[in-house]
Amino acid sequence: MPTLLAENIHTLLTFDDQRREILDGALFVRDGFIELVGTTAQVRAALRETPDETLSLRDHVVLPGLVNTHHHMFQSLTRVTPSGQDHELFGWLRAHYGMWANLRSEMIYVSTLTAMAELILSGCTTSSDHLYLYPNDCRLDDSIRAASEIGMRFHAARGSMSLGESKGGLPPDRLVEDEDAILRDTQRLIETYHDKRRGAMLRIVVAPCSPFSVSQDLMRESARLARAYGVHLHTHLAENDNDVAYSLEQFNLTPAQYAESVAWLGTDVWHAHCVKLDAHGIGLFAQTSTGVAHCPSSNMRLASGIAPIRAMLQAGVRVGLGVDGSASNDSGHMLAEARMALLLQRVSGDPKALTARQALELATRGGAAVLGRDDIGALAVGMAADFIAIDLNQVAFAGAWSDPAAALVFCAPPTVAYSVINGRVIVREGQITTIDLPNVLRRHNAYARQLADMPTR
Repeated sequence: MPTLLAENIHTLLTFDDQRREILDGALFVRDGFIELVGTTAQVRAALRETPDETLSLRDHVVLPGLVNTHHHMFQSLTRVTPSGQDHELFGWLRAHYGMWANLRSEMIYVSTLTAMAELILSGCTTSSDHLYLYPNDCRLDDSIRAASEIGMRFHAARGSMSLGESKGGLPPDRLVEDEDAILRDTQRLIETYHDKRRGAMLRIVVAPCSPFSVSQDLMRESARLARAYGVHLHTHLAENDNDVAYSLEQFNLTPAQYAESVAWLGTDVWHAHCVKLDAHGIGLFAQTSTGVAHCPSSNMRLASGIAPIRAMLQAGVRVGLGVDGSASNDSGHMLAEARMALLLQRVSGDPKALTARQALELATRGGAAVLGRDDIGALAVGMAADFIAIDLNQVAFAGAWSDPAAALVFCAPPTVAYSVINGRVIVREGQITTIDLPNVLRRHNAYARQLADMPTR
């Protein structure tokens, strides 16, 4: 793999253990990993060869690639669905299930490419995706193919729904799967694709959808399967009041108690949302090192509430950021999520509830910890070469050069000038280099129109 030097960086935000912010910074990369970090003068002095490629990033701020811990990429096909614009979670889901029942394999592939392109242009270099329905010929392999083509570091979550309306669940019966078939396919995916090595570009996650769409048996068996193979677990939990009410009515347990009852706590587990996680649940998550994917824009869009992120962080809970589905957020911009996270924690009246750097840390180191990665989220020797560069010479940053790190969060969310993933330049001068994005978007919009026009019963 070619060597790469990024130098003359206006401000290099390392998010390393010392949280160094280096003026006139530089990075040297070999075989997908960082070999040198420091000032341009220091890195140049240490070099013993001519790099295969050099990026001069004067007037750019560089930071670790952002880590997205929760998404449903297929939903980019059903953004702003009129019947779903003004509902809370359960009503919103019911407004979309009929459309999603018409999904096909190529739709999953193209929507994943589209969602990943949006993420990458917003600074994301690693993403999880929770694909939890498999109508017609859809497979998680469709998403994996897209990630390989575009060059994104990917945690592919094999979601599932097994509890239809006839058995007390929320989804229609035609969208659920047999539980034995779910477990067999999940095992197939792990054995075929999961890469446990440091620096892995692809990992598989075991991810039953939610307490209101799968049985307790499937949750327990999924946990056993994941731990037998050493892979991570992911689901939705405590997203809104109706979610909590369902848990109390069906199981006589709070969401955190439910998670404990089915062995879904631990360093290998992260839950999406946790908006309604109570004090006992926060303590339980902290004691067990269970992770949380905070999705502020989606939580606001669906009127779910404000997740107690400040309390979680103070208790020691691992927290990362997620954009959530493209039909409950209608956007996939990670820096926008960092900004929303900061603003939402301050709404309660505390202007210090979350700082700009803390918000960026959630999007980098925090997300890496939630996904169980020790090789991304910071720029240091031995870490994966995932970093982004943002040009400060744009109108949104006029007057904000006194603190470029804070500008990334307080000012209007930008797109990136460069994105390097695994040592490979994926975005160059604001353009994705690995796919024909205009053609992908044409196909994506055609599929979106097709879904909108199809019968939903």
